[in-house]
Amino acid sequence: MGRPLVVLLALCTITFPVLLLFLWPRLRRRVLGRLGRLGLVVASQLSAVLLVAVLLNDYGYFYGSWGELFSGAAQAAAINSSGNGGDPSVAWTPGQPPGSVTGEHPLPAYRNPSVWRARGRLEVMHIEGASSQLGEKAYVYLPPEYFTHPHEHLASVLVLTGYPGVGLQQTVRLKYPTVLRKDVRQHVARPVILVMMRPAVTFPRDTECTDVPGGPQALTFFSQDVPEAIDAHFRTLPEWGAAGDSTGGYCAAKLAMTNPDRFRAAVSFSGYFTTIKDNTTGDLWGGSATVRNLNDLDWRLQHQPAPDVSLLVMTSKGEGGPYGHLNSERFLSLVKPPMKADSIIEPSGGHVFSTWRPAIPEALGWLSGHLYGGRP
Repeated sequence: MGRPLVVLLALCTITFPVLLLFLWPRLRRRVLGRLGRLGLVVASQLSAVLLVAVLLNDYGYFYGSWGELFSGAAQAAAINSSGNGGDPSVAWTPGQPPGSVTGEHPLPAYRNPSVWRARGRLEVMHIEGASSQLGEKAYVYLPPEYFTHPHEHLASVLVLTGYPGVGLQQTVRLKYPTVLRKDVRQHVARPVILVMMRPAVTFPRDTECTDVPGGPQALTFFSQDVPEAIDAHFRTLPEWGAAGDSTGGYCAAKLAMTNPDRFRAAVSFSGYFTTIKDNTTGDLWGGSATVRNLNDLDWRLQHQPAPDVSLLVMTSKGEGGPYGHLNSERFLSLVKPPMKADSIIEPSGGHVFSTWRPAIPEALGWLSGHLYGGRP
């Protein structure tokens, strides 16, 4: 929400207690004096609490604006997934044909075209789904090879945050573009297009990437509308992968298991594999046990043929609870051919960025290897 706000709250956190200490003896008489004391105490406590909250938000990029915090993100000008292609260097303005990017530059490091061949480019798109009638912002990273090899087509990876999250945290905190560039330079990964989003396409509701009966068709949005929008606009191969942390990890695994023709491989960082219902989700299944089961990945492996996809499951033994490492290990034990699963199980670590970050280089190498297969 901005560094100026952090500075302002830090100054208030220091100033109000100093004023309280200095003015306390002078505010001991009469009602107004006592009210002044109370006001300074409340202001001191409130500024300290807000400072901690804003610092946590800046670290995790949970909310990108005040609007997202209080009432969900305002809908920006959209592109349609039926776009007929276009040049990624063209800025979008209202009235242009669908299928164009917004022209917004979320990070100055990617703004200048002179750096694209060395650093890549970060685009902002607002994808409006023709099939799902849902819309959401996407941060699309085009690696340097997209510009140095202008006739080549690249595989794509949908990278999803946890809930609530914003897509930019995958660039700022988890540094997917930076890690990908390093992996490619070290010849441990192939270049891919990264499409970074949050899974809460109907924020503030958490739809868990589910096609809700009579409600938001979130799975359709991510499995159909997003790939169609990206494929229409950029030079892409048909191969898609998915990756994500926490809720995003569950969504990544679900996309591969329910749409194996499009999503050939997925990586789950501390994701879970059973359906959940809480105050952020509401009823996602319309009261139907069948819909609930079909969104439970454990249940699918136990009662349906396994899809021909590959999954990489990353978890830590430091993660307890019903959605911790035991959930991941149970899921891995259920995997059967033709499905394949690999795992990274760390001896310690929590449900935090610092646990996931060290595994991202290996995960991107694993993912790009599965997407390109025998391609040169």
